[in-house]
Amino acid sequence: MEMSFEMEMPVEIGGHAPAFGMVAEAAADVAAREALLDRAMGPKRRKKSSEKLRRGRRPSEGLAFVARDALGGVAGTVRLWDVRLGEGGAAALLLGPLAVDPSLKNAGIGSALMRHAIAEAARLGHAAILLVGDAPYYARFGFSAEKTGSLAMPGPYERHRLLALELVEGALDGVHGTLKAAGRKLKAQELISAA
Repeated sequence: MEMSFEMEMPVEIGGHAPAFGMVAEAAADVAAREALLDRAMGPKRRKKSSEKLRRGRRPSEGLAFVARDALGGVAGTVRLWDVRLGEGGAAALLLGPLAVDPSLKNAGIGSALMRHAIAEAARLGHAAILLVGDAPYYARFGFSAEKTGSLAMPGPYERHRLLALELVEGALDGVHGTLKAAGRKLKAQELISAA
């Protein structure tokens, strides 16, 4: 059963009235989310190493969000996924994809989604978040490659783009090996609609 709470968080842009709200992703958002990801990231997005960890899985419980515009359309999306960290099997989250409708870039939606996702992950008791992305962008949220040198993604990726944020100090101390998918698997019907 997919949880859908409407905890809407209005976000102001440039001191104006709320331009969008963040809510938990609902089953009805799937088609709009996928179309947004295609527009923002292109068809190669399904071939990324991160996708190998997401394929056939559901996002971590309570950690899939969309930003809605004033008309209720999906303007942005972010999801976090349960993973195991290498040999020791410590639990963590993998963030991604984070995407915003290309026509709304630089409106603060991506930053708001990131801050919301990090705060919710911390509130739910998760210890660390990893992602593959641009260090200059994600550094403002506390992500760095400082503790990812002994970790690897399954498949090709650029090592310097594997970033992490500890939500609990020391959570990534001594971890090593390749990230592995964890968490809830999609049901057969969900797999068909996700294809």
